[in-house]
Amino acid sequence: MNTAPEKSELLFFADVADILQAGRVTANRAVNAAMVETYWRMGRRIVEEEQQGKARAGYGEALMVRLSRYLGENFGKGFSVANLKNFRQFYLAFPVPGEFATHCVANLGWTHIRLIMRLENQDERNWYLQESAQQNWSSRALERNIRSGYYRRLLSVQEKQEGMQPVPADLPNPAEFIKDPYVLEFLGAPEDLGGKESVLEGAIIAHLQKFLLEMGKGFSFVARQMRISTETSHFYVDLVFYNYLLKCFVVIDLKTAKLTHQDIGQMDMYVRMFDDLKRGTDDNPTLGIILCADKDETIVHYSVLRESRQIFASKYQTVLPTEEELAAMIAQESRKLRGENHD
Repeated sequence: MNTAPEKSELLFFADVADILQAGRVTANRAVNAAMVETYWRMGRRIVEEEQQGKARAGYGEALMVRLSRYLGENFGKGFSVANLKNFRQFYLAFPVPGEFATHCVANLGWTHIRLIMRLENQDERNWYLQESAQQNWSSRALERNIRSGYYRRLLSVQEKQEGMQPVPADLPNPAEFIKDPYVLEFLGAPEDLGGKESVLEGAIIAHLQKFLLEMGKGFSFVARQMRISTETSHFYVDLVFYNYLLKCFVVIDLKTAKLTHQDIGQMDMYVRMFDDLKRGTDDNPTLGIILCADKDETIVHYSVLRESRQIFASKYQTVLPTEEELAAMIAQESRKLRGENHD
C-alpha cells in the first residue's frame, strides 16, 4: 500500500509549516523586545540603588556580587556580574525611556545592543541602532561595521560637502551614501595592487555580496566592464551599480595607484556620457566614484572634485584598520579639510 503523501497534502503540510515558522518568528521578536526592555529596567534600578549608596566605598561592586548571587539562586544562569554591568551600561547609554528606539528593538538582539552601547558618541550609537534594525544586519556584520568605522567614514564625506550649495529638498544627498575610505579586507587581496586593477575588480566580483554591504544601503549590481559607445569610440566602465534610494546609476572606476587629474577627467567624461546615453527619464543624475589607493589633496582641491556633487574620490584599503589607525586616518582627513577651508 502506497502511504506517500499526495501533492495536495505536501502543499498543505508546507502551508502549515509556514504558519508555524511565522508564528515562531513573531514570538521570538516579542520575547526579544520584552527581554531588552527588561534589561534596561534592571540597569536603571541598579543605577538608582548605587546612587543612593555611593557614600560607601566599594558599594557598587559589592552590590553587583550580592545581586548576581541572589538572581542566580532564584532564576538560574545568565546573571553574572559582567552581565549585570552590561545592563547598567545599557541604561547609562540610553537613560531616557524610549531613547534606545523601542520601535527598532524587535529586530535587534541583545548582542546588537551590547555592541552599540559601548560607543561613546550618542549620535553614533543612535545611527548604528537605526541602521542595524532597518538593514537587518547580523551581529557579526554590525561588529565589523563598527570596527571599520562605517559611521565615521560616512561622516567624513559629508563634512567635505559642507559649505557647498545645498542639495534640493526633493533630492537625496549623495554624500550620505559615499564613504571615505572604503575598507575591503574581505577581498583577501594584498595591500599593494599597483597596476593590477583587473585583480581588484575580479576580487570584488568574487565577493560581490560583501562588497554591496560595504557600499551601503540601496545598491544593486548592474554590470562589470560596461561598454559605452559613441559614434566614434567605445569606452568601458569598470563597475556599474544602481541605487534605488538615490534613484541613479553609480559608476565606479578602479585605480590601484595614487589619484591623478587624468583619472578625474576620465570619470567626469564617464558620468557625462552615462547621463546622456544610459540615464532614464525618471533617474537622478549619475554618480561617479573613483576608488583609488591614495589621493593627492592638491589635485582634489584644484579639480572638479571640490565642488561636484556627482563625482567622488575615495581611498580603499584591503586591511581592516585598528581603532587607533582609523582615528588617525579620519583626523588626518579633517586636518586636510580645515586646511582647504583656510585657503
